[in-house]
Amino acid sequence: MTQKKVIIASVASLLMLAGSAAAQAYDGTVKFEGEIVGSACTVDIGANNTMTVNMGKVNKSAFTGAGSTASATKFTLKLKDCPSTVKGTTVKFDGKAYEGDDSVLALTEESGVATGVGIQLADKTQSVLPLFTASANYDLKPNTTNTLDFYARYIAKADVVEAGLANAVATFTMNYN
Repeated sequence: MTQKKVIIASVASLLMLAGSAAAQAYDGTVKFEGEIVGSACTVDIGANNTMTVNMGKVNKSAFTGAGSTASATKFTLKLKDCPSTVKGTTVKFDGKAYEGDDSVLALTEESGVATGVGIQLADKTQSVLPLFTASANYDLKPNTTNTLDFYARYIAKADVVEAGLANAVATFTMNYN
């Protein structure tokens, strides 16, 4: 190919790329806003900021079909040394969701794991708290230990639950206000 044809082909390619970029459309804009605070409460849940909630041993016969639940287990996150400028917080739990349901935490994939069941979290009023979603507000007071109560329970996600280990892991983030 001659040099002139190469230049013409290059220019034509660039024009097509520019045209395809201009043809892309969008339907809206998402604006993210927030603040990183320099001083917040101290989370007091145990060594390495890790808490273990003992869910107990639940007989698979406790589940009568998809959607049935075991009794809830209460757990408490403690916050202390809150500055007077912090009036409250919401809590957002993150983790691996049960396939197709962000309101249920999937069990940890390991040898001998139970099937057909996950863990459902709830806030202080025992309202279901989906993963990746802020809880209701918890009021905070300075110079005291603040307790934030939550609940966890097993929930059947299939008509048949098979016995096995039923462990899961979630992380949480405090969003102060």
